[in-house]
Amino acid sequence: MSEPDGLERLWTPHRMAYVTGSDQPPGCPFCDAPQHSDEEKLIVARGTSVYAILNLYPYNPGHLLICPYRHVADYTELTDQEVAEVAAFTRKAMVTIRRASSPHGFNLGMNQGSVAGAGIAAHLHQHVVPRWGGDANFMPVIGRTKTMPMLLADTRDLLAKAWSSPAP
Repeated sequence: MSEPDGLERLWTPHRMAYVTGSDQPPGCPFCDAPQHSDEEKLIVARGTSVYAILNLYPYNPGHLLICPYRHVADYTELTDQEVAEVAAFTRKAMVTIRRASSPHGFNLGMNQGSVAGAGIAAHLHQHVVPRWGGDANFMPVIGRTKTMPMLLADTRDLLAKAWSSPAP
């Protein structure tokens, strides 16, 4: 038996399927998602060579992933067109999220390889994470728990509507 560490536990057994990968069908989820409806797979927008999809396990509400349709693992494998559209979608995602929920800032990034933190290392994806002052409150720091104030389907609807609406 281990020594007590003084931490309270908030049990989240539903996350075990994510941790073990047992909730995922075989194959690449980023290759599979575009084969389904936007609402079913939480796709916010589709382009010619990339699409924007909500992260199923977001750091914050509105956490988008910009994914090429083509199955490539490394940024250097993208074509010039794909690089340009990843950049354009990243910029559009920031504009859209600002319009929809007024974040104070963003984290942008790609984790290249599992050692760098990529959960799905075989298919490149750009993270667009909205940030608000105080979004790293006591829950994740002390309680080691992240609270999410909005359901993913509602977030997808909000961002999809804002994505397609004209700029103010």
